[in-house]
Order: sequence, then C-alpha cells, then structure tokens
Amino acid sequence: MFLKQVFLGACGLSFGLLASAGVFTVLVSVGLIPRFAGKLHVAKKVFFLEEAVVFGTLAGGFFSVFRRYGEIGKWMLTKQPFGADTAIIWQITGSLFLCLFGLFAGIFVGCLALAIAEMLDSIPIFARRIGFRHGIGLAIAATAVGKLIGSLLYFSRGIYLSGM
Repeated sequence: MFLKQVFLGACGLSFGLLASAGVFTVLVSVGLIPRFAGKLHVAKKVFFLEEAVVFGTLAGGFFSVFRRYGEIGKWMLTKQPFGADTAIIWQITGSLFLCLFGLFAGIFVGCLALAIAEMLDSIPIFARRIGFRHGIGLAIAATAVGKLIGSLLYFSRGIYLSGM
C-alpha cells in the first residue's frame, strides 16, 4: 500500500511538472514575456517577469491542489480575528481582489491569444520550407475532427464530473 502511494505521488508530481513545462514552453515559443517587457519598457527586468510567471503558475497549481490553504477570506469571515465589525471590509477586499485578478487574467489571456495568432502566421512559411505543400488541409481537418471527437466523448460520458 505504501509503495502504491509513493508511486502515485511520483506520477502526480512528474505529470504536474510536465504540464507546467508545457505551459512555459508555449509562453517561451510565442515570446510573450519579452514582448511584455518591450511594451512596458522594462527590458532590464525580463528575468523578473519570467520568474513572476513561474511563481504564478506554481502558486496556481498549489492552490488548485490544496484548495483549503487558498481560502483566506473564508477563514477571515468564520474566525473573525479582528472582530465582527471587519466582516464587511473583508468582503469588499475579496471582491476587489477578484476584480483585479479577473482584469489581469483577461489581459494575460488576450495577449497570449494575440501572440499565438501572430505565431500562426509563420506556419504557412514553415510548411513551404519543409516542402509540405499537399495535404495541409487534410492535416488541419484531421486535427479538428480529433478535437471534436475528444470533446464529444469528454462531455457525453461526463468525464469532467469525475476527473477520470
């Protein structure tokens, strides 16, 4: 039983690392962080921006796995460490935090989508250079059909409910 738990823990850790490596690979391949640094005129702090993205991804992964440690507002409202009069302050603070988080998450997703769209412009050039002239429409259609079948199975079987 112990070895099974160790094996599952090692698998979970390695799969999580692989998933986060995929996220970082996409961000590096589209050049999102250097683009942010260029637009913000803080090119000297590009490493700080990259570390912030890594920290945000790791923190998001941690709080999605260990959800109860991220529920600071719930703890503040139930325990009321600063008195009962501060409950409304914590509710307003939580709402402001969610609004700010939503704003920054939307900005990030929008910039990522634009960077990926710019990167997609290079796909036809790459296809011509490697000599992939015939069948590119078939390759795109096969990818789309595969995504469609996967989505239909995912939602029709209720896999999203069980996580399996």
